[in-house]
Amino acid sequence: MSVIVSYQGEPGAFSSQAALQVFPDCELLPCATFEDALSAVSDGSARYGMIPIDNSIAGRVADIHHLLPRSGLHIIGEHFLPIRFHLMAVQGATLATLKTVQSHIHALGQCRKIIKKLGLKAEVAADTAGSARQVAEAGDVTRAAIAPHIAAEVYGLNILMEDIEDEKHNTTRFVVLSKYPEYARQGSAKIVTTLMFRVRNIPAALYKALGGFATNGINMTKLESYMVDGHFSATMFYCDVEGHPDDPDLKRALTELDYFSREMKVLGVYPANPFRENFAEAGE
Repeated sequence: MSVIVSYQGEPGAFSSQAALQVFPDCELLPCATFEDALSAVSDGSARYGMIPIDNSIAGRVADIHHLLPRSGLHIIGEHFLPIRFHLMAVQGATLATLKTVQSHIHALGQCRKIIKKLGLKAEVAADTAGSARQVAEAGDVTRAAIAPHIAAEVYGLNILMEDIEDEKHNTTRFVVLSKYPEYARQGSAKIVTTLMFRVRNIPAALYKALGGFATNGINMTKLESYMVDGHFSATMFYCDVEGHPDDPDLKRALTELDYFSREMKVLGVYPANPFRENFAEAGE
């Protein structure tokens, strides 16, 4: 029996592509929203969820940092997907017939140059694959979609231009979510620990909370903040660090962090994807 993997989007979306790369024989479960994709894992409809968390150009994916801690799910892995966008339309359409182009807001933002060059009106849609489906159903030669290559195959569209993204380093990082924790074994490989914390409301609390990472030589690869429930005085932090919580240095750092925090939760302990090193070297 194949494993079921949920994702946000329609057939042909980048998330489905990422899921198939990690779980080649999986059964895909498309969901309308991120909440639905997470709920599918929580209620057992899916074994795993494949969720985009940030992009090298657009930054973090909206809502995910709010949804993750509330979902009760655990990060058990990560996957990096190079993003390649294609301009597609129905049979008979050409660049000269196009007037509008639709896609997910991140896709439109990552293809600004070609949209401007072609003089197209950009229209925001729910997702990339859904845009391809809508363009196919409309049968209008003035409409185009920006979507993955696989979406053109799924919905029978012609690709008018390939690789139209503004930056070739465009990459999205996905996390694999599970209902149950699956901590990577200590010392098995390079490990990433993801956690969320909320510091105490005292002067220099964040400085003191993070001091343990510096004094213990822990490399922090990501730190982001966001408001909690719309309150300006309540800030939650999302953090990725290198190491396993049972490593002595990281254990000391987390103990110090916990002391200065009102709330702290480890979301996952998982192997670092080799793409991290390749991406870092490419940027040097």
